[in-house]
Parts: sequence; structure tokens; C-alpha cells
Amino acid sequence: EDAHNAALFKLYLLTAQRGGELRTMRWEEVDLDGGWWTIPAERAKNGRTHRVPLSPPALSSLRALPRIEGSPWVFPSPRAVSGCRENIGKAVDRIRKASGVDFWPHDLRRSAASHMTSMGVSRLTVAKVLNHVERGVTAVYDRHSYDAEKRQALDAWARRLRAIVTGESAPKVVELRSA
Repeated sequence: EDAHNAALFKLYLLTAQRGGELRTMRWEEVDLDGGWWTIPAERAKNGRTHRVPLSPPALSSLRALPRIEGSPWVFPSPRAVSGCRENIGKAVDRIRKASGVDFWPHDLRRSAASHMTSMGVSRLTVAKVLNHVERGVTAVYDRHSYDAEKRQALDAWARRLRAIVTGESAPKVVELRSA
């Protein structure tokens, strides 16, 4: 169960996808060789099929997960082999208690989006990664998949996240002195 929770939280950060869509991910939706996760329209919040590029660390997390025989779920419920992991409340409570932060898993989606834009990824590409519906006349005419842009954004974000976690490129802190 802990391996599944750890991978789930990593994928929250690495993919920036909605929690309900992550928790109900099925193995049949994941292409480990091609590096894609396809969220079917019937499970996507906006009702549109969504292709999510899987960065190398996301693929590693998925490949390392034990598969539960007879279960189609990437994140099966710890109580029932046939069900997906609908609730991660206990894990969230442990994180809150250990960190002292009023943490919600959706914060990871927001952090990923904010970091991508801070790295120069366009808001349009971030919106495509997040599977937000674009409004306006241009959206009616623009039928580009944005798959390449989404992959580039999520791969860059994975590299930046690794640097943050390992401290490889810690921001320089400049101490301010009073005049």
C-alpha cells in the first residue's frame, strides 16, 4: 500500500493531473513503451479524452509498482482487489501531521502548474497539460494536439523537480542588510 501511495503522490506532481483521474487510472490506459497515459473521455472531468505524456521519472514510478492479479487498477484499493483507490485520506492526514502544513493533494497540481509557467512554459501549454477547456473562437479552430509541447513541458518539469528534490540547483539566497 505504501508503494502505491508513494507512486500516486509522485504522479500528482509529475503529471499535474486531477486526483480522481489519477486514483482511477487503469493499466490498459498506460503505454509504458510509448510513454503515454490516455484518460478516457468518460473519466475526464471535461468529458474529453486526454493524452498525458509520462516523463522518465513517471514511467519509473509506474514500472516499479506491483500489479495486483485480477485488478485493472494502477492504484487498487487496499481493501478490495476489484476497486480503485478512491480515498487517500489517511495518507494525507499523515502528511499533514508530519509536516504541520494544511496539505491537500490538489496543491501538488497547482505547484506543478506554477513551476512550469515560472520556467517559461506558456500558459496555453500548461492549460493543455492540465486538460482545461479553452474558451473562445480560436479554440474552435485550433485542433492541434499539443502532445509535443505537453511532453516537453512535463519532461522539463521532471528535471526541475529532480533538481529541487536533490538540491542540485538550490536557489541562491541573498541576505538583505538594513541600510
